[in-house]
Amino acid sequence: MNRTSKVILTCAALLLLCTACAAKKEKPKVKPPVPVKVTPAQLKDMPIQVKAIGNIEAFTSVAIKSQIDGQIARVHFQEGSDVRQGDLLISIDPAPFQATLSQCEAALVRDQAQARFAREQASRYRGLLQDGIVTKDQCDSLESNAASLAATVAADRATVKSARIQLGYCSIRSPVSGRTGTVALHPGNLVKANDLSIVTVNQVSPIYATFCIPEKFLAQVKRAMAGNELKIAAVIPNEPGSAEAGTVSFLDSSVNAATGTIKLKGVFANRSRKLWPGQFTDVVLTLGRRKDAVVVPTNAIQTGQQGQFVYVVRPDRTAEMRPVTVAAADGAETVVEQGVASGETIVVDGQLRLAPGARVDTGNPNPAKGKGP
Repeated sequence: MNRTSKVILTCAALLLLCTACAAKKEKPKVKPPVPVKVTPAQLKDMPIQVKAIGNIEAFTSVAIKSQIDGQIARVHFQEGSDVRQGDLLISIDPAPFQATLSQCEAALVRDQAQARFAREQASRYRGLLQDGIVTKDQCDSLESNAASLAATVAADRATVKSARIQLGYCSIRSPVSGRTGTVALHPGNLVKANDLSIVTVNQVSPIYATFCIPEKFLAQVKRAMAGNELKIAAVIPNEPGSAEAGTVSFLDSSVNAATGTIKLKGVFANRSRKLWPGQFTDVVLTLGRRKDAVVVPTNAIQTGQQGQFVYVVRPDRTAEMRPVTVAAADGAETVVEQGVASGETIVVDGQLRLAPGARVDTGNPNPAKGKGP
């Protein structure tokens, strides 16, 4: 080996030695802690609730129809207005019915006069029969005539009563207090008895909500109804502060075998008129209260391939992915049945940057401690 080759080998060895020394001096990079927001799991008494979609129905819905044939003379209300029970809604031309009543009353007066004369004549003939002036056949004939005219008078009274009833039907009054809908027939239109509906009156205070729940809650519902009134609330979607309180008034007598649900009805006072017939609403049925439940914020619950989980911050400020079993959710809070103990620190924001074992920065040097599940 010549001198030049020796120099080259020596330089290469020195270079490798320097590189190795530099590699030994470099320290491994440590990932910075992930900033997160946390909160401790808490023990609370939480309501046991069942949520369903309900359909609002009028407490009473009455289709107003005419009971007689005639012509509409006047409509006494405006479409979509509130009416009270007994208010005059529609007038039908009473002239033909007034004429019929007058005719019947005149016939009654005529027949009453004839019946009175027949009774008096029969009474006179009974006296003459005792004196032997007239025969018994003549007396019986007059008494029969008097009885026949008395029956005619009774029939005339019934006819007059019927005519008065028919005349009364010319004034159509509201059978319930409620709100009117669209008027189908207007003044001048001819109506037939029990034919077309002129208007519909819906009673909206109180009002019903019909909804269905899974049959697995049937036993709890029956127990709750046996104790006292079962409370429910109707919440209109996308309308804050729209909750209306009510009670369950009806439980169907059978479970729908096709859907596995049972039908219930709730009644609401609806004094503020927030609920309207035909409207869909969220119904929350409260069956009782769950004592000392472990509660975490709903946004702490994450969903992965293995199911739902939360990130728990250990005392060493590292994250642990903890599978959980959710019992119920109530808006911003969720009841956890298994997986988290009261007092444990739960991550509520920043989960997307976390991985099991990752260091976290909670902004609090002393994170809450708690027992594991």
